[in-house]
Amino acid sequence: MKIRGFELVSSYTDETLLPKRETAHAAGYDLKVAERVVIEPGEIVLVPTGVKAYMQAGEVLYLYDRSSNPRKKGLVLINSVGVIDGDYYGNPANEGHIFAQMQNITDQSVTLEVGERIVQGVFVPYLLVDGDEATGVRTGGFGSTGN
Repeated sequence: MKIRGFELVSSYTDETLLPKRETAHAAGYDLKVAERVVIEPGEIVLVPTGVKAYMQAGEVLYLYDRSSNPRKKGLVLINSVGVIDGDYYGNPANEGHIFAQMQNITDQSVTLEVGERIVQGVFVPYLLVDGDEATGVRTGGFGSTGN
């Protein structure tokens, strides 16, 4: 029985893209760049990771910027924290492919190569408020739950 983890989306076969923790006490799993990407100064780009995440009901995967990104790469995760809901996994629009929404904050082009660590993902439980009556069903991929 699967509890939580990562899988490659069907268009990728490189298993080295599967996230892992680097140290025994790390909370985050490092997600990597799946395709070479060039980000121009000021540009915001969806960087593909090649992976999707599955989890239990009542859990979410948060994506956090790696602390070295602004200083070493000149990049920031522009939405501060990415929220990967459990129903994003396997959605028909993109299988649940996780993207990192990165902005280049320098005045030079930044090139990301395949296999570079770009964000870290942390699985956490979440709580619901009294009277919560959400019954909607996800019908799309990235950014599909709002207009």
